[in-house]
Amino acid sequence: MDFTKNIFENRQQRKLPFLAAHRGICGGNIPCNTLASYEIALRQGADVVEIDVTRAKDGGLFVFHPGMEKIFLRSDRPISDMTTAEASELYLVNQDSTRTGYRVPTLFEVLTFLKGKTYINVDKFWTDVKGISDEIRRAGVEDQVIVKTGTDEKSLEAVAKYAPDFMFMPIVKTEDRVTAELISKGVNVIGIEAIFETEDAPVISDEYIKKMHDRGLLVWVNSIVYNEKAILSAGHTDDISLTKDPDLGWGWLIDKNIDFIQTDWLLSLKEYTEGRR
Repeated sequence: MDFTKNIFENRQQRKLPFLAAHRGICGGNIPCNTLASYEIALRQGADVVEIDVTRAKDGGLFVFHPGMEKIFLRSDRPISDMTTAEASELYLVNQDSTRTGYRVPTLFEVLTFLKGKTYINVDKFWTDVKGISDEIRRAGVEDQVIVKTGTDEKSLEAVAKYAPDFMFMPIVKTEDRVTAELISKGVNVIGIEAIFETEDAPVISDEYIKKMHDRGLLVWVNSIVYNEKAILSAGHTDDISLTKDPDLGWGWLIDKNIDFIQTDWLLSLKEYTEGRR
């Protein structure tokens, strides 16, 4: 990937959407959000790696999904209540809840590991916009990082203040009411992450996607399922793609001419997309 080029230009040079690995590729003894999971994602051809960020009580930034300590660490104590020194000693458990040799990495470790290799989607950016932005700049990966927040006023103001130059995608549910305003404020909007419960939502309409592309903007969708009650893409999911028919899940999304698909099953999605060439 040529990170000196505009991301829209990189997208135009390929027929199929960018494939984003949700928390890397994990399974068996390898936990998500680890350097190992990101290495596997790179080997399997991820165009984007998604990472989660959490903050220790004294400001240290780690790559870990906040609120998941009981699941991935077998701990009732959140990292947000720990010092940086304490969090640095944490080891993750595998899918059988057995301790592994994989530590919770720092944000700086992950950013430097991925430098020059792939686009990086930093999730939970809104939890500490200034601190995370400073770490991104320290690692020198500004040209690779895609950051996102919701469309609440506080988050958008923080982005405009601390990270207006970063590639930014507001997380838009159903209808886009923020993109034009953000661009007018000088924020480097590259598109949106579209969340839609129904197929007739404005953010997934052919007209809206064409309008975005005409303006040099991109549309990100999610086929992941992290909670069956949270509908992210009108049922066009990894689950239906793998257990029924990929044309009903991934295929439907690709046919909408979207630009990113975030998945938990990167290799299967990649094989499917390559079969459609």
